Amino acid sequence: MNEKKIRLTSSEIGALWTGYMNDSMSKVILGFMLKYIDDPDIKPVVQHAYDLSSTHLEKLESLFESEQYTIPNGFTEQDVNMNAPWLFSDVFCLTYVNHVSRVGMAGYSGFLAVCYRADICNYFTEGLNEVSNLYNQSLNIALLKGVNARHPYIEVPKETDYVDTKKYLSGLNPFNDTRPLNAIEISHLYLNVMTNAIGAKFCIAFAQTSPLKEVQDFMLRSKEVSQKHIKLFTDSLLKDDIETPHLPDIPISDSTTQTFSDKLIMFNMTLLMSTGMGNYALAAAASQRSDLTINYERLSLEVSRLAKSGADIMIKHNWLEQPPGAKDRKKLAKNKQQG
Repeated sequence: MNEKKIRLTSSEIGALWTGYMNDSMSKVILGFMLKYIDDPDIKPVVQHAYDLSSTHLEKLESLFESEQYTIPNGFTEQDVNMNAPWLFSDVFCLTYVNHVSRVGMAGYSGFLAVCYRADICNYFTEGLNEVSNLYNQSLNIALLKGVNARHPYIEVPKETDYVDTKKYLSGLNPFNDTRPLNAIEISHLYLNVMTNAIGAKFCIAFAQTSPLKEVQDFMLRSKEVSQKHIKLFTDSLLKDDIETPHLPDIPISDSTTQTFSDKLIMFNMTLLMSTGMGNYALAAAASQRSDLTINYERLSLEVSRLAKSGADIMIKHNWLEQPPGAKDRKKLAKNKQQG
C-alpha cells in the first residue's frame, strides 16, 4: 500500500503541530543566544541545537505542504530583537540546551508512541535519536566545565529488601516519624528543584524585558511560585540530610530592552509549566510516601491555575495559536439551517 495515501490521524496531526511550534520557538531563542556566546566549548552545542530546530522545521514544512496541512504561524525572526543587548550567560545557554533536549526526549518518545504512519514514525524516531545525542553532548560539556548539577549520592544497596509495614507509605502524620526518602523519590525532588530554577531565571529575564505590565506581573508571580516550590522540595531533601542541588552559575544580565515578543515569552512559559505539571504527575506516581504525593498534586494544581491566568493574557492579546481540532458538527448543522 502507498504510505502517502494513508491519512494522518488526529494524534499525528497534533504531534506534528506541537513539534513545529516548539522548534520554531527554540530556533528563535537559540538564534539570539548564538549572537553573544563566547565560550568555544559551549557555542558548538548551541549551534547544533539551532541547526536541529532549523532542519526539523524544513522537514515539517515539506510534510505539511504534501498533506495540504496549513503551516502553523509559530515564531519567526519577527519575534526577536537581534539588536537587543546580551541577556543570557554562556552557562545559562548550555543549561537551556540541556533542559530542552531533556524535554525533547520525553516529547518525541510520547509522539512516537501515538503515531502509526511509517514516515511519521521515522521522523519522530530520528528526532528522538537527535535530541538524545544533543542531551549527551550538552551534558558532557557541562561535566567537562564543572557546571552541571549532579544528583546526590547515596549508598548502593548490598542486599534486597521488601516493604514489611504500611508505614512505608505514610508521611502525613506529624506525630509519626516518616521513613527516609528512597532513591526514586530523591531523583524526582532533585530534578524538580533544577527545572524550577531554570524557570525562575527565565521569569526574571522575561519580566525585565517585557514592555507590558500584565506580562511583567505574570512573570514575577511565576518566579515566586517557582521559588516557593524549590523551597518545599529542598526542605524535603534536607530533612533526610540529602545534599541539595548545587546549581551552576547561570546569571541573567540587567538588560531591560525588549528581546523577544510577548507572544513568544508567554508561549515559552506555557511550555515550561506544562512540562512542570508532567514532571509533577510522574513524580507523584513514582513516590511512595503519601506526603510527597499530596504535595505534588497540590503544587500541580497551583501551576495549572497560574497557567490558566497566562492563557487568559494570551487570549486577550490574540497570542494563543489554536491547535488543530475536530469540526464543530452542531455549529455546521446550525449554519446550514440558517442558510
